[in-house]
Amino acid sequence: MSQDSTTPKMSENRTDSQSTAISTVSRPAILALALLSMFAVYPAAAQTTAVCSADKLPSMIEGFFQLTTGLGIVGVAVVWQADSLIEMFTLNSEQKKGLKRHKRSAMKSAVILLVLGPLYTVAGSMMSLPLADCVNLTPW
Repeated sequence: MSQDSTTPKMSENRTDSQSTAISTVSRPAILALALLSMFAVYPAAAQTTAVCSADKLPSMIEGFFQLTTGLGIVGVAVVWQADSLIEMFTLNSEQKKGLKRHKRSAMKSAVILLVLGPLYTVAGSMMSLPLADCVNLTPW
């Protein structure tokens, strides 16, 4: 009898220890990958001046970024309006909560779309990345 009562506890402890082991293994692996990518990518990034020396490539990159950001914002607006419309016709409170969560995640996506380009432009110029010197990724 005593073995039967400890068996579920042991299985819970095993899953807890397995998740802890996975998280302790993944943290150093992620850190090592980040450090390796910083040092391994740096010489390759220093050689990318061909992008800035091309005639129309920087303006094409800027236009592509502005186009995709604009389409993303329009998509977020459509999703927001559709969720608001569906929310008016739902009677279940759980569905309304789900729609509000979906609207919140759409708003987070819009913020990421609007912040990512200027953040890369500012951070890239601070880190003296060659692409950030000749390409302006602000969507406005």
